[in-house]
Amino acid sequence: MASARKAGGASKVRRARSAKPRVAVLMGSKSDWELMKLAVEALDLLGVACDVRVISAHRTPERHRIYVTGAEERGIEIFICGAGLAAHLAGVTAALTPLPVLGVPLDGSSLNGVDALLSMVQMPGGIPVATFGIGKAGARNAGLFAGAILAGKDPKVRRKLDALRKKQTAAVPETPF
Repeated sequence: MASARKAGGASKVRRARSAKPRVAVLMGSKSDWELMKLAVEALDLLGVACDVRVISAHRTPERHRIYVTGAEERGIEIFICGAGLAAHLAGVTAALTPLPVLGVPLDGSSLNGVDALLSMVQMPGGIPVATFGIGKAGARNAGLFAGAILAGKDPKVRRKLDALRKKQTAAVPETPF
């Protein structure tokens, strides 16, 4: 693992520098990092390198198109997109690539993320976005799910995923006292 990165006082996230990124973690705003770093941390636990970007489907559409359409040739296999409000980032990403797109609705609105959730789960037939729960659990689960997809053909990721699940199971007490 390489050096740690801090974002706006956020906790440290470690990412392998030598590894080629396999997952792109996109967010519509820098302020989304506080939640989306949980997806990156989950990928890190599995040893999966990722490329983290702030790309808005609305404010930086050309940057988004160029990044997404060239991602596969750079080794990206999966996209994780976090967005709030209208949350078009995941859907527009899915429209531009046949690669899997995992959507994380973020709770930055007066509707507490329900608006973002609905915009992701109501994608038209033919443009799928796998959508996760709103907020922290959704971001972490998106990272773990991306790892599970990769584990199907990568034994190293599979071993780390299996070990993580065993550790989670062992941490659950049999009684509350």
